[in-house]
Amino acid sequence: MQEGTGSLSTRILIVDDDATIRMLLRRLLGANPDWAVCGEAVDGVEAVQKVMQLAPDLTILDLSMPRMNGLDTAREIGNVRPGMPLLLVTVQHLDRFALESIREAGFQGAVTKENGAEVVKGVEAVLRGECFFPTELDGASPEILGPEGKQPTHLC
Repeated sequence: MQEGTGSLSTRILIVDDDATIRMLLRRLLGANPDWAVCGEAVDGVEAVQKVMQLAPDLTILDLSMPRMNGLDTAREIGNVRPGMPLLLVTVQHLDRFALESIREAGFQGAVTKENGAEVVKGVEAVLRGECFFPTELDGASPEILGPEGKQPTHLC
């Protein structure tokens, strides 16, 4: 967290190649007075540069982006800022194989872009050091999970 105008704000970097999605995420996150969007990136290469430049507290990444996809970007960010919280946002259906790859890349959570409330819950959980992944693969809402996919929640 970084000092702003007398209060601490959680700095969030948004990474998505779709300008409309970036704008919607900025609006959604801006509704929380404790969160501040510190920057945006349009692809994975720019994301890694912005992480080094801006030192965000959390990075929200799209899965499908030009130049470097979300999984490769997460791995690169893990190299330059180990332990930095990462939340994946995607329109794609996530099966068990995909979720395993997402976790291995360094993400602490994954949500769909279509549900703003889910995005907020995912951000809150990841910022608390918890994992936030779908518990069922049939489109059900994600629940907060530990690293083994078991409850109660615990640190990732």
